[in-house]
Amino acid sequence: MDKLLRLSTLIDRLNEYIGRFMSWLVLLMVLVGVWNVIGRYLGRAVGQNLTSNALIETQWYIFDLIFLLGAAYALKHDEHVRVDVFYSSWSPKRKALLDLIGTLLFLIPFSILVIFFSWNTIAASWAIGEISPDPGGLPRYPIKTVILISFFLLILQGISEAIKKFAIFKGWLPPHEERHESEL
Repeated sequence: MDKLLRLSTLIDRLNEYIGRFMSWLVLLMVLVGVWNVIGRYLGRAVGQNLTSNALIETQWYIFDLIFLLGAAYALKHDEHVRVDVFYSSWSPKRKALLDLIGTLLFLIPFSILVIFFSWNTIAASWAIGEISPDPGGLPRYPIKTVILISFFLLILQGISEAIKKFAIFKGWLPPHEERHESEL
């Protein structure tokens, strides 16, 4: 079990690093968005085009990166949406068992299915060098590839969570203290 917990720690570190990096992209996305707005109005005033479809798509792509690559980070920090009508009153072991079952029966299989069904579309996008249909738009194939990366990272984090939840259920690891949104 020690080797599995070390593997879990490595996966956690990877997704922590990626998630923290993605949080910095939020600032970049806001700055690009602000420039898009200012550039549009300022450009009209001075009679110049100060923004472009590429900048607008850059903002969208940065959002895609934050959302897709931040998913495993959110799972690691237990920040995903959960309806806890019953869950909140359960013991840590029972919560760990439910999380383990959910991870093994839903999260990991769903992520594998997304990768499986996305693969051909993304490969086709690379094969044709797909670009945006908008004038001056960006290539689409790199951002589509992030779908595969995102769900692979989600599978890895699911494995990490399954290891930790199994260890909690067996009593080999103490349950983590629950944090609520108001405490963050």
